[in-house]
Amino acid sequence: MASSPGTAGGRTLDVAQFLHERGFNRYHAYLLMLCSFVTFFDGQDFTALPYALPYIRDEWGIDDTTTGLITSAAFLGQMIGSLFGAYLGDVFGRRPVIITCTIGSAVLTSLVGFASTPEMLIALRFISGFAIGGLLAPVWALSIESMPKAMRSTSVTIIMLGFSFGASSAAPIANWTAPVLGWQGIFWVCGAMTGVFALVLLFTLPESARWLAAKEKSPRRIAETLSRFDRKADLSGYTHFTLSDERKATTSENPFAKFRELFVGALAFVTPLIWGAYFFSSIAIYLKNAYGVIFMENLGLARTDAAWLSAASGMAGAIAGVALLALTERRGPGWIALAPLIGIPIVLLVGFGYVAGGTELAATLLIGAIFVGAGHAAVISITSIYYPSAVRSFGGGWASFMAKFGAVAAPMIGSMAGFLQGASGAREGYVFTAMCLAGIVVCITALAHFAKRLPQSQENAPPADDRSAEAKPSAQPAE
Repeated sequence: MASSPGTAGGRTLDVAQFLHERGFNRYHAYLLMLCSFVTFFDGQDFTALPYALPYIRDEWGIDDTTTGLITSAAFLGQMIGSLFGAYLGDVFGRRPVIITCTIGSAVLTSLVGFASTPEMLIALRFISGFAIGGLLAPVWALSIESMPKAMRSTSVTIIMLGFSFGASSAAPIANWTAPVLGWQGIFWVCGAMTGVFALVLLFTLPESARWLAAKEKSPRRIAETLSRFDRKADLSGYTHFTLSDERKATTSENPFAKFRELFVGALAFVTPLIWGAYFFSSIAIYLKNAYGVIFMENLGLARTDAAWLSAASGMAGAIAGVALLALTERRGPGWIALAPLIGIPIVLLVGFGYVAGGTELAATLLIGAIFVGAGHAAVISITSIYYPSAVRSFGGGWASFMAKFGAVAAPMIGSMAGFLQGASGAREGYVFTAMCLAGIVVCITALAHFAKRLPQSQENAPPADDRSAEAKPSAQPAE
């Protein structure tokens, strides 16, 4: 355990080394499970709408433009909520923001089921998007900051398995609930399940030890949090805590100072490339999520079969993303481009009409969606790992904010470009998806080049609000 004499008779503990020396243990597994449940219910609430949309269209007779507005409303709410949640997560901590957003998601998702007009549905989905979008960046940060270095990217992908499984769980909920309670019941059931879990979080969710150390919080609180990783460790004598594996970022709560931190050194190139990759990936995945069932219906598949296929592809894509991250952790982020690169020709088989029906079409759609999902999961995994703990949530939030431009645009593009107009429109939608996958490949390939410069810039660059000062070395000699 790395430590040194501190000031005023205390001792200093290197939190980074303490966590590294513990490796991956049961408490890490517990945190991964808890964070995965957070994203599970987040994904379930968010994806309730796409499975309800076919029933809503039938009941209300809404046109394609209104359908696009309803779908985009949630994305727009997520977009704004991601920035607020990310900022508040760095100011107040990961725990309170995650819990507050989970409670908000439960209440607001339930209220969506009481919408009686398209305008009311648009408003409620917009508001619920604030809570749904606000918790992702803090939960990514909590996961990254709790895991050993070799598990950081993979941990994000694992917890986003929760999101994908939650999104997929909305399919059976819709199939079983809609015939009994109508489309409204889909939202009531999803909201109630999230509400129960929110109560569990109140008693189980911890704070990030790295965030506490970076923000120079109470030594007693930091020690208590760290002791969960090793119950046998005696941390009572430590009064100072440092992070030797990252540069010291600004402690200012000024959002402009935090924003500048996202562009220090090689991050000036890496951050925009993360945004670009996430933007293109969001268009591809949310076009699929918003209209995938409708696309498949228009290509000749039964509605319930299309829902099950969409659910299966979501889960399989997330699992494939974990496998892809095993390569990325060892060989660098460039390997993320493998999934969208393979996905392009598969998606084009449908887009150009080479497969047009039956089992062959279903299999091709499933395989293509798996590669789209795997690439998206892998892109998400790197959105927060390159930033110091003091601004990590903010960095992930800005990446999510930029990505939501794609998420908001996707359903509007789908409705306005005619992708909902029969089989020919659906095929055009798949061609457009292939173009987005090509954009991911370009951004990730460039990112892999600039990311090689990051270790030096992360560890040695001064804070953004003090360029003239040198970063203090925080590694301490062993006592």
